[in-house]
This record gives sequence, structure tokens and C-alpha cells, in this order.
Amino acid sequence: MDSQRTSPELWPAAARQHSRTITRMDYKYTLLDSGGDDYCKRPLLLQVDQAPMNLFAVLQVKRELPRRWSAPGCFRKVRLCGVLLGMAVTFVIMASYILTGDRKDLLLTPSPYHHLVNPPGPFAFNLSSVKDYAHLQLVVKSIASKVEFRGDRQLPELKALVDSEQHMFSVIPRQFLPAFRNPCWYEEYSGNATSDPYGANSYARYARSFRAVFQHLRSTFPKHLSSRDGKRYRIRCLPYFYIIGQPKCGTTDLYDRLRLHPGVKFSTFKEPHWWTRKRFGIIRLSEGFHNRYPVEDYLDLFDQAAHLIQGSLAANDSGTPSQPDIIVGEASASTMWDNNAWVYFYGNVTTGGEPPFLIQDFVHALQPDARFIVMLRDPVERLYSDYLYFGIANKSAEDFHEKVSESLQLLDGCLVDYTLRSCVYNTSVNNAMPVRLQVGLYVVYLLDWLSVFGPEHILVLRLEDHASNRKYTMHTVFRFLGLGPLSQPIESELNRSPASNSRRPADKNLGPMLPATQHVLRHFYAPFNRKLAQVLHNDAFLWDSQPRPLTPDIHSEPPE
Repeated sequence: MDSQRTSPELWPAAARQHSRTITRMDYKYTLLDSGGDDYCKRPLLLQVDQAPMNLFAVLQVKRELPRRWSAPGCFRKVRLCGVLLGMAVTFVIMASYILTGDRKDLLLTPSPYHHLVNPPGPFAFNLSSVKDYAHLQLVVKSIASKVEFRGDRQLPELKALVDSEQHMFSVIPRQFLPAFRNPCWYEEYSGNATSDPYGANSYARYARSFRAVFQHLRSTFPKHLSSRDGKRYRIRCLPYFYIIGQPKCGTTDLYDRLRLHPGVKFSTFKEPHWWTRKRFGIIRLSEGFHNRYPVEDYLDLFDQAAHLIQGSLAANDSGTPSQPDIIVGEASASTMWDNNAWVYFYGNVTTGGEPPFLIQDFVHALQPDARFIVMLRDPVERLYSDYLYFGIANKSAEDFHEKVSESLQLLDGCLVDYTLRSCVYNTSVNNAMPVRLQVGLYVVYLLDWLSVFGPEHILVLRLEDHASNRKYTMHTVFRFLGLGPLSQPIESELNRSPASNSRRPADKNLGPMLPATQHVLRHFYAPFNRKLAQVLHNDAFLWDSQPRPLTPDIHSEPPE
């Protein structure tokens, strides 16, 4: 749209002075009129703002010129009524567009992220093309032409990592107790006999459902303190292994089955999200930043397991662990991919738009021997499951298609000027996407993890294989973690338990995604899946990445 018609700076002064704002259903309508005698000659501008995009509709309202009455007072009254009637008609027309969702005739102005995501040329984003399958074909082809997998990530130096998180590195030692299989150490405890070791824990304050667990820890804490040279020490542990991703790929089911093994213990709850969110003060993504959770709060979550490994010091004065072979796990499904906070805390480091530090850099600096389990699924199905699970209201296959369309165009716009890694880790782009398209770009994240950890430290599984043969998958995990065999009763329970965190009945009733959406997404993810299969030397990770080609002759109907 012509910028002279939409730029507020270029509107007449009278129009700005006489603007009025009416709020309905989270939209802001601002009716702008010239305020002069030529109101019958000018269009009425109705501004509609709804973050993150600004919509401007230009509606021409035709009016008949008022008849000239001999009495000046009558003329003024009729003229005033004409203005009010025009305003009412315009408001009704615009409200009907919004309430019915029929926005075909509205034009988009650039997104607030236009410097990152508004591409030039034939793929400029507008609402009339969001639902257009032919247009999406071009967008996917445009993205594929820009995809380049680079393996030249510059790893940060240890000093830079320590300088950025000095407190964390001061709390966690470089070496762990040799008698423990799990990474543990003794930390001097400065509190007195009546002090509460968990009183300041942020997880205890915000997670009400776990306050009973912390109360139990308080009551048993004193008997797990050891004394030496007049000082008291508490045992601390980090996880031996992490289930790091991806969301909606079966990590909850894997977690529940792993808990059945007597040699495995987990954090107080499944997903602390400390590495990715809580250490930056992110509690809920919609609430902005709170106080940062210190590393001590995170370590408290493993105290139950640490006390079990340590055993009762009253019965074991030597200080050797009672169960030294127990290992501890943590299962935050955001660990593999979520680095969205980097721009707020490490953005002053010049890296060409890419994060200077990733989660795995810090974990490797502290735990170079840590192990990681990744569960993946067909990224097309993962995205739809993610939408159904995290969507709030008005979910439908059509709404999912629109959100996919918008997200594809945002990513395509970013790739015009930035590298693939820059766009995948771009916080503005990720926050603007109505669906988490980037989470399914598995190979981008995996390559970054392999840049600091060897392949022997990372086990990558497929949900499809796990669903068809859970026994085989679980025994693969047990071997990877060096765990012994299960007893027959536990083995039977392992295989008999139903799947965890499956799709809700209400979401099942919505049915599958549209064929057009599935076809577009399959083509979008295909180059990423091919690279993933190449890296893992396993064609099963292609997930049928050879759909019918996007035809060069543009048609409006998607293939069935």
C-alpha cells in the first residue's frame, strides 16, 4: 500500500486531532476523518492494530451530498448526521470483516519485524495469499534455495563462558567424587541447625504442587550432613544424563519408562527448564523476565536422588556411597533447541546475528562426560501435535494452515539477509511465528550439539520406532546408559504400561491437518530430514521426504 496513505506523519493535522479510539475484542480501531468541509470527497481511514502486525483498511464510503436547505441550522444538522452515519457504516463494515474472518480485501503493511522477515520481490506477505497453495509452493522453494548447512561454528573459549556465568562456575567444581558413578561432590553448608536450606528456592515458591516434596527434604536434610574438621558438608549432584528433546516427540513416555529402572532417579519433576529459561528468569514465556534462578535452586532438585546415592551417614560413617551405581537424569525437552534468551544476555557479543554461547557450551564446560538422549518424530506430525497441545482456542485444521503459512513466510523473509543458523536462533522470528516451525529443524540443533560432544555421547531415537517396539527402544537406552537388566516383574510393567501424554480426545476430534498443509510441510522439512539422515547414517530419519514434487505450473488446488 502507498505509504503516503498510511503513514501517520503524513495525515492532516486535523485528522490526528479528531481521531477517536474504540476497543472491541482485543482490536483497536481508530477512525480518521479530515475534519474539514471536503469530508465527502475523502476516504475514511480505519486503522486496525493487532500485534504483531498492523492492518490498515481503506474503505470508500459513498454519500449523497446533502440538499441545500434555506435555514443554515438545518444544513449543519444534516451535515453532522451525515458524518455520524458515515462513521457508523464504516465501523460496521470493518467489524464485519474482523468478526467473520473475511479479510480478503484488507492489505498488510510491513510487520514490526520487517527488517528481519519481510522479503522483497514476489513473496511479499499479504493476507490474500496466505491461504493460496500456489503461493506457498513458491515460498517453500524460496526457502529451499537458501538452505545451507555450515559446520564451521566457532566455539567459545572457556574463559568467555566463565566470565559470562561466573557464579555458576564458582559453585560447580571441575572434578567429581570418584566413588560415585553420577557426578556428585560435597559442598560446605554454612547454615545452622534451624535454618531452612530450601526456604529461598524459587522452584518451591512458584511450583505449589512440589511444596510437599521440599517439605520432606527439609525434614530429612540434617541426617544427610557430614562433618569434617569442624565443618559441615552437604552432598550435591548434577544429572548423569539429559533427555533434551524434542517436545511432542515422546519424551514424557520415555521418562516414565526410564523411571521404572531401579538404577535411575530423576530430578524432583520432569522439566525444570533451568538451562534454557529459569536461569535467565523466564518462568512463563508470556510473563517476561523475573529474578534469575541461581544454580543452587537447580541443584536442590537432585537432592532426593543425591541422598539416596549417599545413604544414611548414621549407618555409614566412612562416607562412601550406599548406592554408588545409581544415575540421575533430567528431562527438559527445551534443552536441545531453546536458546531464545541469548539476545537479552549475550547480545552485546558480536557474532553476526548468531548466539555467541549455546546451552551445550556450558554443559560441556561443566560435564564433558554427560550423556544425552534425543527423541524425534516426523517433523510434520510433530508440528501439528504441538499446535493442538499448546493451542488455546479456536483450533482447527484451517487455522493451523494459516499459521503454518505465516510462519513459512516469516522464515523465508529472515533468510533473505541472514544465515540459516541466525534465523533458527533469531528470538524475534521465533516469537513472531504462530507455530513453532523451527523446532522441527532437528539437524540444525544436532550439528551444534555434535560440535562440542562426540557422537558416543548422544543417542538419537525415533518416536515411530518406540511406539512400535517399546521393549527394543528401552533396552537400547539401558545399554547407552550402562544400566543392568530388569527383573521380570519390572520388565512386564515396562512393556504393559500405556503410552504417556497421548493426544487429548478433544484434539483428536479436530481430525488431521489439511492435505495441502501436509504437502507443503513435507516439502519444507525434506532438505533438513535428508541432512539429518546423512549425519546419522540412517534413512529412517527421512520420514518419507520424497513427496510429489512441487509442480512448476502453478495451480490453486493441492494434490490429494
